[in-house]
Amino acid sequence: MILINRLLLFLTIGLLLACKSEDRGLVVGKIQQASDLATTEFTVEKIVHGTKTKKIAWFIKLSEARFLAYSQAKIKAGVDLSQIKESDVEIEGQKITLRLPPVKIVNFSYPPSSFQEDSVISDPKAFLNSISVADQESFFRDAELDIRNNLEYMGIVETTQNHTRTLLRQLLRSLNYEEVYISFSSDELLIDKVNLTQPSTND
Repeated sequence: MILINRLLLFLTIGLLLACKSEDRGLVVGKIQQASDLATTEFTVEKIVHGTKTKKIAWFIKLSEARFLAYSQAKIKAGVDLSQIKESDVEIEGQKITLRLPPVKIVNFSYPPSSFQEDSVISDPKAFLNSISVADQESFFRDAELDIRNNLEYMGIVETTQNHTRTLLRQLLRSLNYEEVYISFSSDELLIDKVNLTQPSTND
């Protein structure tokens, strides 16, 4: 009798573990399908300015040409939910706990179509001095690098994490989970460091 009871206990435990594994597999599949939705788009407005000074010798300033323009950077950040594994999901009845990958920059663009020169403040032509197209391109490259170098201070991580939490809570509650707990493996923003040294003004 004791042997039969033990056998039933082992079978019950095995069945419960199999159910939990099946539940985790279902949850992981659903989350991975929502990967494209776990993104947030940002628009960063940037004032571009620069000066070009004409001097006699090295100490007498003859004239100074000024350039001022407005621009926008388009940034897309997200959480790669396709990286979720079963070990990142814990289920206890109607309570579920998730551990998600960190937020990363999915796309960054600094389109020339957003560039608009301020003709009132700009004075690109001065006495024996003028700002060339090459000078303007240099100003825009410097502005783009400044945006890229400050991405981690723009609240991108917090905003994207909150968006992802809202999305997944709705998804998991539709699967009848009443308690949903979500954390991230890191609060750092993942950025492609190579791209930081190769600014692009393509759309």
